[in-house]
Amino acid sequence: MTKPGEKKLAHLFQPGKIGKFTTKNRVKYGACCVSNYNTRDGFITERELARTKVIAGTGCGIITNQGAYPDPKGEGKAYFRQIALFDDKFLPQFEKIAGYIHDNGGVAIQQILHAGRYGGIDLGYCIQPSVVPQTLPHFRPPREVSKEEIRQIVKEHAEAAKRAVIAGFDGVEITSFMGYLLANFNSRFTNQRSDEYGGSVENRGRFMRELIYEIKNAVGDEHPLIVRLNGAELMDRWGGNSEDECFELMEMAGKSGLDMISVTVGWQEAPVSSIGRDVPPGHWNRLAARAKKLLPDIPIAFGVRLPDPVMANECIEKGDFDFWEVCRPLLADPELVHKAAEDRLDEVRPCLGDMLCLSRLFRDLPYLCTCNPALGHEVEPEYHIKPAAVQKNIMVIGAGPAGMEFAINAVKRGHRVTIFDKGDRLGGNLASYAAHDLANPEDLQKLLAQYKTMQEKLGIEVQLNTEVNPKLMRSILHKYDVAVVATGARIDMEAVPAAGQEVISALDAAGGKAHTGNKVVVLGGGKIGLVLAEFLKTQGVDVSIVETAKRVGEDVIPSWKWRHTSWLSGLKIPAHTGSRVQRIEAAGVAVINEKGEENFLAADTVIAAAPRKSNQELARELEFMVDELHIIGDAASPRGLYQAIHDGYRLGVRI
Repeated sequence: MTKPGEKKLAHLFQPGKIGKFTTKNRVKYGACCVSNYNTRDGFITERELARTKVIAGTGCGIITNQGAYPDPKGEGKAYFRQIALFDDKFLPQFEKIAGYIHDNGGVAIQQILHAGRYGGIDLGYCIQPSVVPQTLPHFRPPREVSKEEIRQIVKEHAEAAKRAVIAGFDGVEITSFMGYLLANFNSRFTNQRSDEYGGSVENRGRFMRELIYEIKNAVGDEHPLIVRLNGAELMDRWGGNSEDECFELMEMAGKSGLDMISVTVGWQEAPVSSIGRDVPPGHWNRLAARAKKLLPDIPIAFGVRLPDPVMANECIEKGDFDFWEVCRPLLADPELVHKAAEDRLDEVRPCLGDMLCLSRLFRDLPYLCTCNPALGHEVEPEYHIKPAAVQKNIMVIGAGPAGMEFAINAVKRGHRVTIFDKGDRLGGNLASYAAHDLANPEDLQKLLAQYKTMQEKLGIEVQLNTEVNPKLMRSILHKYDVAVVATGARIDMEAVPAAGQEVISALDAAGGKAHTGNKVVVLGGGKIGLVLAEFLKTQGVDVSIVETAKRVGEDVIPSWKWRHTSWLSGLKIPAHTGSRVQRIEAAGVAVINEKGEENFLAADTVIAAAPRKSNQELARELEFMVDELHIIGDAASPRGLYQAIHDGYRLGVRI
């Protein structure tokens, strides 16, 4: 029976074709790089198997398993805990994963990932077509590969592909995404060879053509081969390929016998963003449309910064591409495809594009997701939502992300929950933050909308414009078994030096409770100060930032810091780092730097964005007024969005 969402998104949910296989829909789960959940020597762990069982159940027509390196030396290994496929000893767990995918009606694809320029993580060097110095210092120094070594690399790819098929996978995928080995040969930035593998686009594409030929020869035509290729490298600063060259290589690949092309964007070291939330959804769709026009007879998969199934359905209908390739949105909500099919898109937990997953991955840690605290913990029963042993009456004080996340999951387990908030809306300070975000406010606003939807659908009682204090508690004493304090944090105004003019809290300024003049000094270069300063500058306000640390953005997710630095530069916002306030006068702020040099910053408004202080006073007052008391989110310690969400979830699923 056709589900209501399948009717609305008819093109997304129609069957597709890849090679001899018919897929149940037009959704391809992307390999999403690697998880770092596995062993240092390439074996798949129980943690990984539990995660892939969830991925297998996402409802995608094609599911691509994360990239495995194909060489015993580990020159292709990019991440400490990347899986391997250079020996038959690894096959049993691959067999399990292929089985999970087939049990859920998906076409199983195994990605082979040789990292090239970004590989050799255990070796202290990397291999490249040519010796081109690294632009990012944490990668290893390069060594040029010989023609004999190229032949060995191609052979190892073909052997790994054959093992994947023996393990039960229907096909394989090789990838140039993010600047891995295939991209290194294709790009004129890293391929400066003078032999038959370098020079012209035709020669640079030789390695790719040999890979395609040898893999198809190893696995046979009955097993599809997918190649992920850049539609844009974004490496112009370093002399990388133009878009025209990228598509010339794509056309070359299409004539070499592959079964699908996945269009990707960017390298790790690209100086501009490709997948963060500062890129508008749909921004790169033109690349997929160009690929489809160039290669009308080859299935095209695409999903770069395209988190919306409605937009994907429209693109498939227009003929821009054939398969919606999804990765991070399915990490944020593994039920995304099912919710789309059931016309429940308002319940989807959005991918925020805040780069937490990549920030951890690039620091050799298992990846996590801001909006999905269960990611990586699927193997742990305590992270699962199960009926509560005892039903409790619970009051949640604070309707920010921590409080909402707790309430939703506690109610799912059978508890009765009432949310109190002194404000007039759900979301706490996140709503104000979202309204000033230069990146893409809609991503954060979708999270707030999802909280509102779930509150209504689950019937969670909410009492807004209600401040919980000891007097109120005494009037409702013994009505609640549990109090969860999720009151967030505030700017510690007492820590601001005595002022010769009024100093405004950044939270009041963002919330519309205080107005600013035309010349503003923001005290604090953390994320709150940065977002507010950037927004004010776009409104024509003359803004400067004072930060005691040597750099701004100390509390910003690592892979997002560069974006704020770029905005400050582009907007010409001066940041006085390594500086502290000497005094605040009616005309402005006197600051002194680490060298003892004083500077006066004229201002008609001074905004304090730091330090932050937890609102814990209520918790102390309630300690002997309720049976069970918990503190979560910024009320426990001023941190960030992902910690608030994870705090709320962890308490919600166990209380």
